[in-house]
Amino acid sequence: MEKVMNIIKPKANPQQQLRDWQRRLRQECRNIERQIRDIQREEKTVQKAIRDAAKRNDMVSAKALAKEIVMSRRTVNRLYENKAQMNSISMHLGESVAIARTVGHLSKSAEVMKLVNDLMKAPDVAVTMQEFSKEMTKAGVIEEFVNDALDSALDSEDMEEEIEEEVDKVLTAIAGETAAELPAAVRKERVKQSAQMEEEEAIAEGVDDEGELEEIRARLASVRS
Repeated sequence: MEKVMNIIKPKANPQQQLRDWQRRLRQECRNIERQIRDIQREEKTVQKAIRDAAKRNDMVSAKALAKEIVMSRRTVNRLYENKAQMNSISMHLGESVAIARTVGHLSKSAEVMKLVNDLMKAPDVAVTMQEFSKEMTKAGVIEEFVNDALDSALDSEDMEEEIEEEVDKVLTAIAGETAAELPAAVRKERVKQSAQMEEEEAIAEGVDDEGELEEIRARLASVRS
């Protein structure tokens, strides 16, 4: 039955295949843009919740919510990277049109293969790109390959420390003016920022009291250490 259907259904020419892939890639990019807007809209709600928790001095809740924002921003960054890679695939496919017109078939592209392979490891678009991979392999654009497992060599302890630093910065930015009890790292960051601003303002205003400048610089050095 499948052979009969293949006879009835005309085979798409290379240009049609390219246009179809590009159309679907554009749709996926629009889906990604929608996801980003949804996440950013939700972040505004979470920011308000952080400020409310800070006013209650509920720093446990405020910090948990700040971590949500850190993770959602990382997701947004990853989505932007996915979108950029999809646009790059579409661009490379577009460049293949002229070649396809000359040789009558789609040529293999190492760059497209690399981009597709990378996107197959991205949780948000993995299923879609697996389907693209099958179609492009069948059309001869990329070679069949085994999707490697995600690289798990990252040091999870360093990652957690990095996230904690980002959480502290988010708390400082959102709840710094309302929280009576901030984590030590956040308080230190606030003092550091204040000292830096004080030094910059003193220099800009032309303070000629060297003793006063030295006092400000000493305060700044103490929070940097």
